[in-house]
Amino acid sequence: MVIVIARQTLKPGKKAELFALAKDVIAATRKEEKCISYELLDDPYDGNRCAFVEKWVDKEALAEHLKTPHLTAWRQKSANLLAEKTTIELYQSEEISF
Repeated sequence: MVIVIARQTLKPGKKAELFALAKDVIAATRKEEKCISYELLDDPYDGNRCAFVEKWVDKEALAEHLKTPHLTAWRQKSANLLAEKTTIELYQSEEISF
């Protein structure tokens, strides 16, 4: 499984607008076959920050997601709300039993 944390810093006062705009990309992404989960989380300590936390079956699934029309549209629509470039962290995980 691949876990993605995509942190976004927004222009002041733009968080509510970003969350409203994100509804379409979240709904479309959750329908992708290899998407395990896809959430947009609010940073409760910083009024201008939030993060997408995503879980994908594998890196190939993430690569497919990055090419989707809904993600391309999201990038275009949200670009003017961002104060800086999105930072992305990727983690590889595996299930273990105890």
